[in-house]
Amino acid sequence: MKNNNWIDAIKTLNDTGQPCILVTIIEHHDSTPRNSGSKMVVTLDTIHDTIGGGHLEYKAMKIAREMLQSKATETRMERFVLGASLGQCCGGAAVLLFEPLGHTMVQVAVFGAGHVGRALTPLLATLPCQIHWIDSREQEFPEQTAEGINCILTEDPVAEVSKMPPGSYYIVMTHNHQLDMEITEQILRRDDFAYFGLIGSQTKRNRFEHRLHKAGISREVTQKMRCPMGIEQVKGKLPAEIAISIAGEIIATYNAESDLHKQKTRHKSEVLEHA
Repeated sequence: MKNNNWIDAIKTLNDTGQPCILVTIIEHHDSTPRNSGSKMVVTLDTIHDTIGGGHLEYKAMKIAREMLQSKATETRMERFVLGASLGQCCGGAAVLLFEPLGHTMVQVAVFGAGHVGRALTPLLATLPCQIHWIDSREQEFPEQTAEGINCILTEDPVAEVSKMPPGSYYIVMTHNHQLDMEITEQILRRDDFAYFGLIGSQTKRNRFEHRLHKAGISREVTQKMRCPMGIEQVKGKLPAEIAISIAGEIIATYNAESDLHKQKTRHKSEVLEHA
């Protein structure tokens, strides 16, 4: 799918927290499909604008999507000769710059707009998070919400699980235990989350695990569920106290993810240097 106008595309993707790669021709020599300054925005399933089409654009898309899949955060430059090896006969050369954008946004689905949800979502909105706040009760959402919060009013909250991208964060705290159970089962069946927290006590966890195991979900998967969730050292039952505890655990999780990615990137660079 190709759309026009890379500027509008970046704004839209930034507003929704979707990562992308901005590809720019920074140098061109002799005959090339487009001149220096031409840009294209690449996501995992779309491209916006063009750097001239053909095999050069196809190769650029492939590199950009590899960067997205590996969650690359560093810019990258590549030089292409537009000859037979690239399937183009322009005879010129182009240098492309690949810039990752939007990787700092953590996608968070918050199920439930009760007291804790209303305390938690504004707190998460102050962090590098894109919030998808989901409930079936319109009256529970506040009239105004902070920037970065997308309120989703739906009669089928469970269906929203499948709409989240891989690596999302899920927080389940609805007004109904059966609904909590149905959402939990869908999240665990996907098993591609970075974080999943379920509000409740150890007793609730035990009860849910028993039903989930009977439904065919392995113990290895249910162990990834945080319930009770939040930082253990933050005590208290006030909505604000619970919200701060959960937000602290979210921060700890994405900081750990970031550190792990940096270690992997550093290790890969060292391997390449000694290859």
